[in-house]
Amino acid sequence: MSQTPRPPSSGPAPQAPRGPRKNLWAPWRMTYLQQLGVDTPPAAGECFLCHAGRGTPGADTDAAATGVLHRTARGVLLMNRYPYTNGHLLVAPHAHVPDLFDLEPADRAELMELADLGCRALRRSLNCQGFNVGANLGAAAGAGVPGHLHLHVVPRWLGDTAFMDVVGDVRVIPQAMEQATALIAAAVKDELGGS
Repeated sequence: MSQTPRPPSSGPAPQAPRGPRKNLWAPWRMTYLQQLGVDTPPAAGECFLCHAGRGTPGADTDAAATGVLHRTARGVLLMNRYPYTNGHLLVAPHAHVPDLFDLEPADRAELMELADLGCRALRRSLNCQGFNVGANLGAAAGAGVPGHLHLHVVPRWLGDTAFMDVVGDVRVIPQAMEQATALIAAAVKDELGGS
């Protein structure tokens, strides 16, 4: 069966018209959006990741107030205040550095241990079935805080990119931050042996 040759393209294909604009209310993102217009970035040691790392390692934290789930001598596990999905966590070293190769080997190892703790706590508390774990290194890669390396631990469920995400181009976060924080904080404590 022969095919009729197509004429060369004269530019990008026209896009289908989009429907009316959709709103998904996420008021916790306003604080983040207001920070985007700030001309001077925070000085080293003053970013929110550095602030979260301050305190006594292993001491109970007020996760509801601070979002800090666990702190070690080298890093911190905390809730992402601007989550991609329910239970989105951040893992950061105390060292205010932009790249993995800037860390001491023990700091890199601690990042992975804290990411593992986060995954175990998320599986225990939210019954997630998988995870995306990764880092955006540099502004060109999408780093929101390019000066302070951090990992994202994003819980995933089968079918979590279903109708709303694919058709509606909207991501749904089904649980209030306060509820997720309380559940995950309790799971972190359980994973650490109740200490």
